Amino acid sequence: MTQAIRFHETGGPEVLRYEDVEVGEPGAGEVRVQVEAIGLNRAEAMFRSGAYLEDPKLPAGIGYEGAGIVEAVGEDVTGVAAGDAVSVIPAFSMNDYSFYAERAIVPAHAVTPRPRGLDAVQASAVWMPFLTAYGALIEIGELAAGDAVIIPAASSSVGLAAIEIANRVGAISIAATRTSAKVDELKKAGAAHVIATEEQDVAAEVMRITENAGARVVFDPVAGSGVETLVDAMAPAGILFVYGALSGEPTPFPLIKGLNKALTMRGYTLFEVIGDPERFARGKRFVTDGLEAGDFTATVSRTFGFAEMVEAHRYMESNQQFGKIVVTVP
Repeated sequence: MTQAIRFHETGGPEVLRYEDVEVGEPGAGEVRVQVEAIGLNRAEAMFRSGAYLEDPKLPAGIGYEGAGIVEAVGEDVTGVAAGDAVSVIPAFSMNDYSFYAERAIVPAHAVTPRPRGLDAVQASAVWMPFLTAYGALIEIGELAAGDAVIIPAASSSVGLAAIEIANRVGAISIAATRTSAKVDELKKAGAAHVIATEEQDVAAEVMRITENAGARVVFDPVAGSGVETLVDAMAPAGILFVYGALSGEPTPFPLIKGLNKALTMRGYTLFEVIGDPERFARGKRFVTDGLEAGDFTATVSRTFGFAEMVEAHRYMESNQQFGKIVVTVP
């Protein structure tokens, strides 16, 4: 038996329960991991509250990212073996597998050797942020040297990864944050420019920075009415990625502005990378190369103990974090 966290009804952090469950042996194509650290993602809060891309099958497990030590592997598993230190990448449905536990079985395709030089906490904080940003910015957006990219919610783990990816390819990172409270931290994190959206005119600032060219790429997890302002700041033929819904508002396409500028606005999730084996492999190489070169860093905002998962979820929903929230196990 092992202790795992599940929920029997959707709702706030308080619905999370600690339960003893039987883990069993990994089947074909599966790996059993002794969990050392869990990386928290906003998708998990949405899944818990019933607002995610898929409805939870109650009672539901939760969690799909972290790090640990391989205990056992099932048939047909290659590349990892018992005793290996690994990361678990969000590459599965939480209705099929879950990682908020002391020990967990996960699909082998989601398990990768832990990047050199990273401990368990750091290794829980890199894959979702960097692969998410990689897929949109590099695979689809083809971000290149000299391109300007606007990054709303820049202090999130994905936003910080996007800044570092932009810097690695020579693009101009324009971090957007609501107030000036995090401006200095974002500059220290590598942002070329920072805009406080509640205190400054976003479009005017972007046009000033780009000498009226506008940003070719926008990487937005907020959506809602703010899309109108972002479109004003974009270059002709630009692309606006919407990969989240933090605002909770409807997100209409700004038709007239979009027509005038020939803009593309599209939804995007990490699963566009995970679901394509070639993209997934390229993404893992890109992230690993960046980590080994020192261009990418694991930014951890705060750690909690396993017994503090409810508090960790409350902290995640407070939007105070700068980077990733990690829960250590046990």
